[in-house]
Amino acid sequence: MHQLTNLRITDSVPLPSPIEMVESIPRSPVQMEVVARSRAALHQIIHGQDRRLIGVVGPCSIHDLKACREYAEKFAKLSQELEDRVLLLMRVYFEKPRTTVGWKGLIMDPQLNGSCDIPSGLRIARSFLGEVLDLGIPTATELLDPITPQYLADSLSWAAIGARTSESQTHRQMASGLSMPVGFKNATSGDLKAAVNGIIAATQSQTFLGITEDGRASAVTTGGNPDCQLILRGGSAGPNYTSGFVEEAGSSLRKVGAPCSLMVDCSHANSEKDPSRQPEVLESVLNQVADGASTVHAFMLESHLQGGSQPFPRPLNELEYGVSITDGCIDWQTTEACLRRAAEVVDKARFS
Repeated sequence: MHQLTNLRITDSVPLPSPIEMVESIPRSPVQMEVVARSRAALHQIIHGQDRRLIGVVGPCSIHDLKACREYAEKFAKLSQELEDRVLLLMRVYFEKPRTTVGWKGLIMDPQLNGSCDIPSGLRIARSFLGEVLDLGIPTATELLDPITPQYLADSLSWAAIGARTSESQTHRQMASGLSMPVGFKNATSGDLKAAVNGIIAATQSQTFLGITEDGRASAVTTGGNPDCQLILRGGSAGPNYTSGFVEEAGSSLRKVGAPCSLMVDCSHANSEKDPSRQPEVLESVLNQVADGASTVHAFMLESHLQGGSQPFPRPLNELEYGVSITDGCIDWQTTEACLRRAAEVVDKARFS
């Protein structure tokens, strides 16, 4: 007899069921309150009932837990100070999309050595989310694999669908069932259509293949997610954060009756992949807010303890502390200045 399946599978490691992991690393009542309260606030901002800005800020990716704990402690203090004007969520990104190959994030390769111990990666991710929530910080991440939410969703306040996956039916269906607000990024080309269509799909009821809490395959039916945002991140033709692009994006959403809520990603193509330009992008966004741009509800910054990035892979003992191994970031001092500036503008523009 000929073998017809698994001809190219070299290994298959069973995962614990989502419920097993959730029960082994539970969320405390305090942690659940942080998630619930922040999701409710995000809903109000997205639908124009709360005039604060949302700031999704933090490392491009989580790779060194010690450095990210230090970052979170600084973030928590500033977040508490500014929370009446800016609702800050920490980027806790464990999955990284790759155009070809490369490190795919802490969940996929937690040891940073190609061993791809996914069960450990999921446990580490869930545990670290709990540490961040213990500091009172709401969390934000990009959801790349449709199975991941079953393990982490109760710890997340906001999620992104990336530029490479906004056009994916699988991710649109997943977003329609997520319990937190979701942002769809425009395509890497800069085109808005995929993200707008993604939002339309995500706000509607969907039925798709998924897994249950005990890990069984299932047919999942959703009620649709009303809390969706369009994320402007620029594209191959250049940035798209200035007022003309913002107005076009708002018009595109209004035409289809979608939630008219915009986030500007100050990194990626909007900064032309130069992290030091993120404050310049944010300043333009804040000037629009000061001029009455009511559809701009949020911004995103890639930020770490130290600025820039470092090449990876490389020997782990050669890695610089607090420096990104994926996209370049601004340092903490610059981050703090940016966030204080955002709070100042919101205070004058929306609360005066």
